[in-house]
Amino acid sequence: MAITAQMVKELREKTGAGMMDCKKALTETNGNMEEAIDFLREKGIASAAKKADRIAAEGTTYILSQGNNAVILEVNAETDFVAKNENFQSLVKELAEHLLANKPASVEEALDQKMSNGQAVSEYVNAAIAKIGEKITLRRFEVKTKTDNGAFGEYLHMGGRIAVLTVLEGTTDEAVAKDVAMHIAAINPKYISRDEVSEEEAEHERQVLTQQALNEGKPENIVAKMVEGRLRKFFEDICLLDQTFVKNPDQKVRQFVESNGGKVVEFIRFEVGEGIEKRQENFAEEVMSQIKK
Repeated sequence: MAITAQMVKELREKTGAGMMDCKKALTETNGNMEEAIDFLREKGIASAAKKADRIAAEGTTYILSQGNNAVILEVNAETDFVAKNENFQSLVKELAEHLLANKPASVEEALDQKMSNGQAVSEYVNAAIAKIGEKITLRRFEVKTKTDNGAFGEYLHMGGRIAVLTVLEGTTDEAVAKDVAMHIAAINPKYISRDEVSEEEAEHERQVLTQQALNEGKPENIVAKMVEGRLRKFFEDICLLDQTFVKNPDQKVRQFVESNGGKVVEFIRFEVGEGIEKRQENFAEEVMSQIKK
């Protein structure tokens, strides 16, 4: 398979490895991006922490809660300018109110529902598109509930670039729940605890770390012990409760939550555009297209 400059660029962005190392990894793995990432990690060239989806699309995230219900959503647009547009911000808030009141099961169901003004959600979004002049999409949302003995943690970072909603039980202290949400925004864990990590994912990581240690020239009789130590670090990197709390490096998140009588039930973290590939355009052509409008 031909290895293109774009493939090399993408691998560099995902791993932080050098251009020639990325090209070699892609060549060795016949252009398979995931295998190339593992190849670089096994050689000790890439960091697992840098294996992240590219952030490309624009728009904003938003959180709204009322009583024991809360909704977190992402609405996308074509440029970052629109996120500061008052009409766009009003649209996002009205969509949040509708989602929280009607609790649709999917985006498709939400778009077909009628708003309080009698207009379908899809029609309302289309009207906003005509008014604002950019393509706008309700990309995703999640509606969550808590008990009277729980708390929502709501945190928006950089005006909505990142949104985190946490659900705690055993405490009604919203400040505690928000502190956990802030930690999640900064560190981006994948799971609450290591119990949620599948055996397949753990075994895959064990194999990568084993090969990495062998490639470092470590004796086989100590490799297994080394790998288990590194595996513990892997769990700390991806599991919320095992992480060092950002507001107090002397505490784990688990200790912080439990000391306040709480338990993390779930969390949702949305980052604008994660996983969406933004189309590549000539910048001069893009400027001209805006001028001609």
